[in-house]
Amino acid sequence: MYQPPHFREDDLAVQHALIRAHPLGLLVTFGSAGIEANPIPFVLDASASALGTLKAHLSRANAQWRNVDSEQEALVVFQGPETYITPSWYAAKREHGKVVPTWNYAIVQAHGLLKVKDDPDWLRQQITAMTDLQEAPRAEPWAVGDAPASFVAAQLKGIVGVEIEITRIEGKWKVSQNRPESDRLGVSAGLRLSQDDSSHRMAELVDARGTVPRE
Repeated sequence: MYQPPHFREDDLAVQHALIRAHPLGLLVTFGSAGIEANPIPFVLDASASALGTLKAHLSRANAQWRNVDSEQEALVVFQGPETYITPSWYAAKREHGKVVPTWNYAIVQAHGLLKVKDDPDWLRQQITAMTDLQEAPRAEPWAVGDAPASFVAAQLKGIVGVEIEITRIEGKWKVSQNRPESDRLGVSAGLRLSQDDSSHRMAELVDARGTVPRE
């Protein structure tokens, strides 16, 4: 990933937080069918390895798990807040007009070898962990155990687990750190006028990151 120093985010805790907040990752693999990519919800087990381990499942009918080359790195892309930035928000537009549009975003890319987990117990643990995480905020959380055991067992036969021990991870927070303070204030104010949550989250990142690169 192209990484200008002022956008780079190397803090593992920050990277992990984005993965947890945006667990639908794009799983990219290379194998007998060439490059394949599918959006898959992941569970991050931060304690399973030095950089964390990603766990997910695919439909058994999805050939990606069969085609993958186990000796080639898989890539999982986690997309955080992202939004278009109009130059109309920049103070520089009024000062000299030498401005262009851009896009702000926060993203994490995780690399590692993919292992197939075709085991009912592993799968049950994975879907339980994923379900519990997503249901936790609800007033009446649904649990895997709420469904009939025979039905769950039948559903497990239709999926295959995948596990990726992260061996390389990159974070990039492109949130207007390269702009002068007056432009950043304009970007933040403009984003906060929007009605969508992603723009509001981006405004918070613009305010928090400032212009000084993080060490």
